[in-house]
Amino acid sequence: MDITPAAWLRSRPALTGTAPALHPGSVPDEPLALFLNWITTAAEAGVAEPHAATLATVDGDGVPDARTLILKDVDERGWAFAGPRSSAKGRQLATNPAAALNFWWQPVLRAVRVRGPVEEASAEESAADLAARSAAARAAMAEGDWVLWRIVPSRVEFWQGAEDRRHTRIVYTRGASGWTRTWHGGQGAADRTHEEDA
Repeated sequence: MDITPAAWLRSRPALTGTAPALHPGSVPDEPLALFLNWITTAAEAGVAEPHAATLATVDGDGVPDARTLILKDVDERGWAFAGPRSSAKGRQLATNPAAALNFWWQPVLRAVRVRGPVEEASAEESAADLAARSAAARAAMAEGDWVLWRIVPSRVEFWQGAEDRRHTRIVYTRGASGWTRTWHGGQGAADRTHEEDA
């Protein structure tokens, strides 16, 4: 490398995708519907693995850890992922049952962040998820070690980039009475925040 890493990194293009149209009136009151819309839009735009995400957990010493995995399901109960109980993430979730999940869909300049407590699915659900894997993957798994977990979202943020750096953030926060939605940034909205109670 003939230049410093910092100079090389700064010279890389950023925000090279094309963001779809986004209007406050088209945003639903709860995050699940918007997530399903955005992930299918990403797939239709050519994102090869839109269900790939980065999962962040915290170990027993409070040190964060992250890895890429595949989203297994999403519904009103939460965002589901799976893995061995004996893995690093399994041990970390046993100690600190909370996590964050991050999706990045570069061609459409969109990202989604989900965070909240983590709950273990039933043994039947975990077994069904394992049964859906390949025979080779099942053969390598110790009996009872495979677990399906769900992040029960307390906060979900939808981010859409813009060339002028006036990015849009739609943030859903769960409270005792349901979801609160806030809209930050975007064209013509640099100095205001929209709030609605779901």
